[in-house]
Amino acid sequence: MRIHSGVIKGIKITLFSMALLYTTSVHADESPSPSVYLDGHPLSFQTPAVIENGYSLVPMRTLFEAEGAQISWDESTRTVTAKKNSDIFTYQIGAMAAYKNQQRLELPIAGKIIDGSTMVPLRFISEALGNLVAWHDYSRSITISSVHDYETAIQYGVNLRDTPDTDTTDASVLRMLPKSDKIHVIREMDPNWLEVQTQDGTIGFISAAPMYSDYLSQSLASKKAEELITFGTKFLGTPYEFGAATGQNHTFDCSSFVKYVFSEVLHIDLPRVSYDQALTGKEVGIDEIRKGDLLFFSARGLDIGHVAIYAGNNQLLHTYSKDLGVHIENFDDKWKKRFVTARRLF
Repeated sequence: MRIHSGVIKGIKITLFSMALLYTTSVHADESPSPSVYLDGHPLSFQTPAVIENGYSLVPMRTLFEAEGAQISWDESTRTVTAKKNSDIFTYQIGAMAAYKNQQRLELPIAGKIIDGSTMVPLRFISEALGNLVAWHDYSRSITISSVHDYETAIQYGVNLRDTPDTDTTDASVLRMLPKSDKIHVIREMDPNWLEVQTQDGTIGFISAAPMYSDYLSQSLASKKAEELITFGTKFLGTPYEFGAATGQNHTFDCSSFVKYVFSEVLHIDLPRVSYDQALTGKEVGIDEIRKGDLLFFSARGLDIGHVAIYAGNNQLLHTYSKDLGVHIENFDDKWKKRFVTARRLF
């Protein structure tokens, strides 16, 4: 029986498409190697970390050297020796125990050699060095913290969470950190979240909003400012309306715009009018202003009648004109003559 060439071609295409779908499905089901962070910095492994029987195995040399230890290898006995300060660790490949200063330490899973690298249980090695280790299921990542100083104070009760996301369920809340508790900030996740460790050895995430802790850093301030300006510029051209209602973004006056942007991005609840907003935060000189600071000006016969967000590069993000709406313009002499004060909120 002769089969039309077009039918044969169609069958080939169908089989090829099925093969592609099968290949894609298999690839998608493979779990990616977990990422590992030491004191907030990502570790790069020549052989990727693997998870076996619920335990993370990582290259021993990379991990120990990243934590300041010296490594040596004895091929005849297949034994790794690591020295850090006065501590000496030894481990023989395949054994279910390692030794720290001749003290036997049981391992949850035996180490092995993968692609030429000695792979050992990460949690065991890190904790043997006196570190804290946390697995983050939401991102398939591992945090190692070797720091035991608690430099940051909680200023307002804040939830400690197991994921940096307020949209998750209440189950993500580990507990409330009360005012005056001391924590260590491991990593700035983004402008809104900090990864922290508590004095009882818990690793989790808290809001980076300034009201919750006294943590300050130039990098976090820069991240917050970038997010603030990026969000604010989404409303370029939004009509100006004096006395615009709060809680909406269809129209703005100068202070309602500032209040809305700071609330949405940084969760900072500012007063409604500019002369009250000028009483918040910390005063900075005109020669010290940085992106995200609030600048206040005289207007309408008032000592303070206008507010703008400093957008960096000598520019202002604000609104005051029905013709322009929300816009960016130069912080030029006409504005500098009316300048009253600048306030920093983060």
